[in-house]
Amino acid sequence: MRYYHVNVNSPNIYIYIYIYIYQSGGTLRTTGGLRRTGWEHTGTAGDGLSLRRSKRGWMWNQFFLLEEYTGSDDQYVGKLHSDKDREDGTVRYVLTGEGAGTIFVIDENSGDLHATRRLDREEKASYTLSAKAVDKLTGRDLEGPSQFTIKIHDINDNEPKFTKDPYIASVQEMADVGTFVVQVTATDADDSTYGNSAKVVYSILQGQPYFSVEPETGIIRTALPNMNREVREHYQVVIQAKDMAGQMGGLSGTTTVNITLLDINNNPPRFPQGVYQFTVPESLEPGSTIGMLKATDADTGKNAEMEYTIMDDQDMFQISTKGITQEGVITLTKTLDYEKRKIHTLRVQVENVYLDPRFHSRESFRDTATVKVVVEDVDEPPVFKRPAYIMEVKENAEIGTIIGSVSAVDPDASRNIVKYLIDWRTDMDHVFNIHPNNGSVYISRPLDREEQAWHNISVQATENSKYSLMSHVPVYVRVLDVNDNAPTFDNVDEAFVCENAKAGQRIQTVSASDADQPAGGHRFFFSLAPEASVNANFTVRDNKDNTASVVTVRSGYSRVQKSVYLVPVVIADGDFPVQSSTNTLTVRVCSCDRDGNMKQCNSEAFTLAAGLSTGALVAILLCVIILLMIVVLFTALRSQREKMEPLIISKEDVRDNVVSYNDEGGGEEDTQAFDIGTLRNPEVIEDTKHRRDIIPDSLYPSTRRLAATAARDNTDVQDFIAQRLQENDSDPAAPPYDSLATYAYEGSGSVAESLSSLESVSSEGLQDYNYLSEWGPRFKKLADMYGGEESEDS
Repeated sequence: MRYYHVNVNSPNIYIYIYIYIYQSGGTLRTTGGLRRTGWEHTGTAGDGLSLRRSKRGWMWNQFFLLEEYTGSDDQYVGKLHSDKDREDGTVRYVLTGEGAGTIFVIDENSGDLHATRRLDREEKASYTLSAKAVDKLTGRDLEGPSQFTIKIHDINDNEPKFTKDPYIASVQEMADVGTFVVQVTATDADDSTYGNSAKVVYSILQGQPYFSVEPETGIIRTALPNMNREVREHYQVVIQAKDMAGQMGGLSGTTTVNITLLDINNNPPRFPQGVYQFTVPESLEPGSTIGMLKATDADTGKNAEMEYTIMDDQDMFQISTKGITQEGVITLTKTLDYEKRKIHTLRVQVENVYLDPRFHSRESFRDTATVKVVVEDVDEPPVFKRPAYIMEVKENAEIGTIIGSVSAVDPDASRNIVKYLIDWRTDMDHVFNIHPNNGSVYISRPLDREEQAWHNISVQATENSKYSLMSHVPVYVRVLDVNDNAPTFDNVDEAFVCENAKAGQRIQTVSASDADQPAGGHRFFFSLAPEASVNANFTVRDNKDNTASVVTVRSGYSRVQKSVYLVPVVIADGDFPVQSSTNTLTVRVCSCDRDGNMKQCNSEAFTLAAGLSTGALVAILLCVIILLMIVVLFTALRSQREKMEPLIISKEDVRDNVVSYNDEGGGEEDTQAFDIGTLRNPEVIEDTKHRRDIIPDSLYPSTRRLAATAARDNTDVQDFIAQRLQENDSDPAAPPYDSLATYAYEGSGSVAESLSSLESVSSEGLQDYNYLSEWGPRFKKLADMYGGEESEDS
């Protein structure tokens, strides 16, 4: 680094220029800097200015360094020098800041600055460092730290890169030339402010002549008119981006753009054939499918959606579009008839649903085809001339009377003979029948309108013996009413009259009912029977409203003389022929008070009034049955309990178990149940004592011996009872004589002493209980338990 002194004409500005020439990779570069500093004025104006430097300082503030250095040695950056360095080895240079010691190193003696490794501007474009000069001996700073910058110069070492790869784009078919398709973008990591390293230019490598690209913007546009999607739908375009403004030696990158032509409705639908023919049987049900048509359309999506129309003025068929397949489905709306029409010809039109106004005017976007529907003859069942028949007949019509007829014909061209029959499932009682040849319906059993006013039957028609081809028709038969029923009492057949009744007093109002239903309504006439008119006690007065009043003829009636009167009433209807009946009204005589309120009638009336209803009788019967069931259940449970034997859970330790003997005995009459003397003194048991569980040899022992035994053994018992009786009689607080007093007496001098298991513990099993087995079956179990335990312990 050299310093040059330059004279200038300006007295205020002094320029110090330092020039450093270095060589890097064969390229010479010059770096320089301008620094304003202080200069002293030592002379006068004349030959110029005489300048003298007043102070030496740092002569630099930035360095420049090329990136991507490829040399084997460290890359030289520059030299740092202090004015106070007299080059005697006493000054040491110190470097700090970004990359100091790692990327950049300094020779502490000379101040030479080097880069130790290869640098990339795209990673970091500049480094800021500080340097100072230090006295080696004292370590004192000769000058304060000075900051400088090392800038990395860019070289063209990065190719352009596209933001996407590939691009996906689309444009409508038949688009005009120059229509925008998509814009591609490429970026270059080099410095855009230095040279042309980052200036990118676009070009098309593949995709001509269909598309073009703008070099500066990267916008792709259509370059060919009338591009048809139906001819070619997909295009692949390759775009290149090159830096250095596209000049020779620039770096480049490429991307692929996949362009799809979008469909528009520029193609009309077309039928593949002009005539379609379908054959169907005449028995096809309405709503069934006749056939399907399929028109083709080169377009796709909604541009290929079609609508089919039948152009003929008819109502036998209709057509609709099947959404997924876009087929025209022809369906039947009415029943076909081969005998009336064998072939139906239709004209069907198809057109697009969505039309593009740019194209539909060029040519017709409709197409037509002819459809022929051929009807096949089918052997059909007979057809009735009416859908239903209504017939009427009087209920008194004789058997065999024809009430009407049905008629059916064979619709086929053969016109076969039709036979008729009644579906017996609709006439289970066989009330009607039909002539098989002419369809006349007649009566086969008597009719009764009151039993059934309407009969719904079904008549079947078939072709001779072809019962598989059969049709049905409903026949409704109404039975007309005739006056064949006499009226009768409707609401009451009994009345009551007071003994003090006056003559002409109404005692009852009667009405009538009739099962017949005359067209003009009922009209009943009431009168007293002729045989009862002589010496009549009551008479009948017709009220002219289908009711009649029963009226007394005389005053005063006696229950004693006669308590019941039978009044015959004749009821006649107003229809033809007149029907009448005689009905008897029972009048009972009752005693009444002055106001006419009944107080008492005859016994028959009382019995009738006091009679129980059916519900009350059923309730009483149920209660009796429940009581009987309770008694039976109680008896069964009691008998079962008597048969149960005591259950011993364990024979090891009988002292922890309580054995219950439920024996109440047979009362005073039972002399074989139990002898209290046995309990009192077991030693007096005789050998002839019978066991209850074994039939004795002699059923009846000697009476003398029994009496002697009883007198000997029961003396203390008699004394005990007599003593208690005397105490009870002399006790003023004793209960009445009819009270039952119960005494529990064990007896005296019993060898067995107490039978309680609580006291038997003290004996510790030293007693011999084998004698208990001689007391009968009641004590045998006890003897077995205690005796068995002794034997086991021994």
